[in-house]
Amino acid sequence: MTSAPARTASHRTAPRVPALYATEVRHTRLAPVTYTLRHRTYLWLVDLDRLPVLPRLLRPLARFDARDHFGGDAPSLRAGLDAYLASRGVHGADGRVLMLAHARVLGHVFNPLTLYWCHDRSGRLVCAVAEVHNTYGRRHCYLLRPDGHGRDEVPKEFYVSPFFGVEGRYRMRLPLPGDRLDLTVQLRHGDGSVPLTATVRGTHRPAGVRTLLAAVLRHPWSTAGVSLGIRLHGIRLYLKGLPVQPRPTRPAPRVQEDIP
Repeated sequence: MTSAPARTASHRTAPRVPALYATEVRHTRLAPVTYTLRHRTYLWLVDLDRLPVLPRLLRPLARFDARDHFGGDAPSLRAGLDAYLASRGVHGADGRVLMLAHARVLGHVFNPLTLYWCHDRSGRLVCAVAEVHNTYGRRHCYLLRPDGHGRDEVPKEFYVSPFFGVEGRYRMRLPLPGDRLDLTVQLRHGDGSVPLTATVRGTHRPAGVRTLLAAVLRHPWSTAGVSLGIRLHGIRLYLKGLPVQPRPTRPAPRVQEDIP
């Protein structure tokens, strides 16, 4: 497995990429009912300017397409990110960008959360971007300025779960991955309650052919499994009596999950 030529060379303190993280995702709801879900999968950590190039026979197992992120019409993932940052007035994030995401597998992709750590040319972290996809084919980006511990807080602006509206704030802890992946996102309401906490924990593995094949054998068609799991847990929550919150009518960019 090889990578495309690098755009920048300031990689002194960055994690080794491309990498695969064997992960456990956990969502804990405390209100209006208590409910915990766990899902095991794997995630890629890649450099946007050095995307992995797999052997031809393995390419259906991992593709990174610009149409699956941001507006979906940029010529590359890096171009889509740069356009978003420019629209938010962010300058100087012209160094290395690391993306944590699911790849497209066998023609399907679904990324509940894609993260981008954006650096300047000296290797300093300028900002992070959290790109959220919902199961209704929409996506939204949050711009973060993490502190030294990877923490920041932003208002919730996007309808994700049918059991939560768009009220509240997200408190995120997104340290740059290393040998371990350790992420936390909390939904916090104005009364101080924390109805939802999501965590992602994982272990770094170099993204070689054997590592990828082992991950695929453990989690066949992993992104379809994520989509199905979200829907099954939604049905369970509905049967527990959770009221469904109406979706806002404001349009948002659509997400393509399958190859037409």
